[in-house]
Amino acid sequence: MKNILVPTDFSENCTKAAYLGIKMAKLYDAEIHFLHLMTTPVDWVKLSKLKEKRYPETVKQIGIAKAKLRALEKEAEHEGLKCRTFLQFDSGQKDILEHSGHFRHDFIITGSSGTKGVIREITGSNVEEIVRKANAPVIVVKDETVSFPFKNIVFVSDFKEDVSRAFKEVISIANKCNARIHLLRINTQTDFNSIELGLKPIEQLLSKFPELKNYSMAVYNETSVETGINTFVKQNPVDLITMVTHGKTGFLSLFSKSIAEGVTNHSALPVMTIHI
Repeated sequence: MKNILVPTDFSENCTKAAYLGIKMAKLYDAEIHFLHLMTTPVDWVKLSKLKEKRYPETVKQIGIAKAKLRALEKEAEHEGLKCRTFLQFDSGQKDILEHSGHFRHDFIITGSSGTKGVIREITGSNVEEIVRKANAPVIVVKDETVSFPFKNIVFVSDFKEDVSRAFKEVISIANKCNARIHLLRINTQTDFNSIELGLKPIEQLLSKFPELKNYSMAVYNETSVETGINTFVKQNPVDLITMVTHGKTGFLSLFSKSIAEGVTNHSALPVMTIHI
C-alpha cells in the first residue's frame, strides 16, 4: 500500500475515516491524499477573480473547505507522512473514481452515515457507487468508533470462487495489525448444509496460505447474509468486516446488490470491499 485516498465532506464519520487513513498510511509508510468535492452555483473553474466576488457565500465556503483540508494535511505531516490535498468543484461520483484512477491509489477510505437509513452522498458522490466501482479496496467508516490497529477482521464470502487475491489484501492488513482473521461463510435458506460441508471451501482457500496461523473458521445457517453477519458480530469481537466484489458487474453471487447495500448501510462497523 503506497497511496491512500480519503474523500471527505468533513462530516463526523468522514473525519473518523481521515484519521484512520492517517494511521494506516503511517503503518504502511504510504502517501495520503484528501479530496473534497464542492458544488458551486456556476462553473467555478472558469470564473475570473473579479466575478468570484459575485458569490460571497461560495467564496466563504471555499475558504472553510481549504482551511479544513489544510488542517488534515498538518495532521498527516505531523505523523511524518507525505500528503496532498485536492478541492474539486462541480464534481460527481465519477470524479472520485477518475481521481483515484489518475493517481493509481492502492486504497480508498471514506465515511458514511449509512446506519441512519441511507448511504449519505459525499457532495454528490454516492458511497455505494464508489464501493461497487472502485478498482482499489475501499473501507467505509460508519458510526461505530474505529478500533485501530484492527485486532479482529472477519472475511465474509461464499468461497465458491477463487478469492485468493482479495484474501491476500486482508492478510496484509492483518499482518500489519497483528490481527486475527475470522473466515465466515453464511448459508442461506437456498443452500443450507452441514457445517462440515460448509467448511471445506474455506479449508481449500487456507491451504494456499500455509503461513497463516492466526485465524478461525465459521459457517452460519441463517435466513440472510446480513443476518448471519450480524449474528457473528454479536457473538465475536470484530473491528472490520471485509467482503469481495466484482465491481461494475456487481457483488459475488453471495452478495446481490440489495444485500451489499444492506451490509454497507446497516453495519455500524467499518466495512471493507475488495474488487476481484
